[in-house]
Amino acid sequence: MNQNLPQSEGAPITIVVVEDHPIVREALIAALENEADMRVVGQAADGVAAVAEVLRCQPLVVVMDLFLPGQGGIAAITAIKEQAPHVQILALTSATDETVFLAALQAGATGYLIKDSQRRDLLDAVRQVAQGISTVTPRMAGALVRRIATGYTLPAALTAREREILRLVGSGATNHEIATQLVVGESTVRTHIQHLQEKLGFENRNQLVLYAVRVGLAAQSG
Repeated sequence: MNQNLPQSEGAPITIVVVEDHPIVREALIAALENEADMRVVGQAADGVAAVAEVLRCQPLVVVMDLFLPGQGGIAAITAIKEQAPHVQILALTSATDETVFLAALQAGATGYLIKDSQRRDLLDAVRQVAQGISTVTPRMAGALVRRIATGYTLPAALTAREREILRLVGSGATNHEIATQLVVGESTVRTHIQHLQEKLGFENRNQLVLYAVRVGLAAQSG
């Protein structure tokens, strides 16, 4: 695969914008293109298209919404970082849920910005993540500090099998249905679900279902 070289001194920051709402996407592109040191080289409206567009364009930065149709933003971030680890990702979302925030960072996002931020905050965040500098919306930074202070560690990256089981759980499948589809025993499914709850910091199956839907891992569009 073609690997992106480090950005040349004075070269514009190349960006791919991933946002499923056309008006929001167009506004983001306009704001970024208005900056002399930034250039939007691609765009996508869902997670699958985002991965393909990033691999095609090889940008320095991806501005990524998290709630996307089909493959969600967190799953897309994971796929991008696996195939193009040099790409820096700024999660731009309305989600202030700590679980989503921590999952995005664990997946490989360099920055996390809430959509009600000012335009200047967006531009500053893009410039920071382009240099590999982590940037987080202040209200979420406080949540991260609290978690670390109480001994919380970021959830381990999910395996492909765990992501598949999480997708099925989010779609409402029972343990029996999951076991039948994956051709494994129900005890194996229960073990995977227990591991998912431990990794993601959840106490019950309902929280897993909500999480799977919110981050786009459930079978239905998110």
